[in-house]
Amino acid sequence: MDSMDGGRRERAERFVGLHREGCFLLPNAWDVGSARILESAGFPAVATTSAGVAFSLGRPDHDFFAEQKPEGRVGREAMMRRIREIAAEVAVPVSADLEEGYGEAPEAVAVTVAMALAAGAAGGNIEDFTGDRARPLYDTALAADRIGAARAAVDAGGEPFVLVGRTDALQVGASLEECVRRANAYLAAGADCAFVPGAADAATIGTLVRELDGPLNVVMGLTGSALSLDDLRGLGVRRVTVGGSIARAMYRHLLRAARELAERGTFSYADDQLSQAELNDLFRYGTG
Repeated sequence: MDSMDGGRRERAERFVGLHREGCFLLPNAWDVGSARILESAGFPAVATTSAGVAFSLGRPDHDFFAEQKPEGRVGREAMMRRIREIAAEVAVPVSADLEEGYGEAPEAVAVTVAMALAAGAAGGNIEDFTGDRARPLYDTALAADRIGAARAAVDAGGEPFVLVGRTDALQVGASLEECVRRANAYLAAGADCAFVPGAADAATIGTLVRELDGPLNVVMGLTGSALSLDDLRGLGVRRVTVGGSIARAMYRHLLRAARELAERGTFSYADDQLSQAELNDLFRYGTG
């Protein structure tokens, strides 16, 4: 892989620095327009959302294979194109949702992480969700090996990159103890940060902060949690993402407008829209 240019390296170094102390909000974009809007709001970095990218391509998000066949998911090449597009058009660091690494073998995960680096990502997460109801999570030893392979790919690239080990243990009904065990195994294998979707209440999050051997990312906006960013900061959370929740809110408005047009033939949806001038001003000046 070619070395990063100076601007990309500086952005990646800034992203690494955000994980050293304090708490920051990392909102999730799905295309260049959404990323530019989030950047304009002043966030220090943006992440991608695989769900939002999938929806923008008219595909369902990756789920259990019984509900979505593997061939229906967004493939690695398509996801990398979107990551590359976003990273090229914003001046803030971009963290990539790399799902389960697009392959079970550690070698496949290493290739995915190398591709994300080449696409301009300053970080990325690898999850332990398999898509198989009979075995929803990779065996802990294999999952840790996959994180280790990702770490080796980062180290071989020689560029700053925040590797996040995600466990979906809570999402599939496993115990909090199992979640802690897995997250710590991924941190020990080389992850810089642990990501635990499904942790949304103060007691669970507080336990994770105390029990994990590294910084914690939680995702908000999925369950209607009343916790605020200040609350999460007080609990000791290092990083907060919002997953596909912004994209889903946007598509809710689109669906509402479509149904109004089709079923009533009225146009009240247009009463609440950004003006052409506002959007032109937001998108007029490229910063990437």
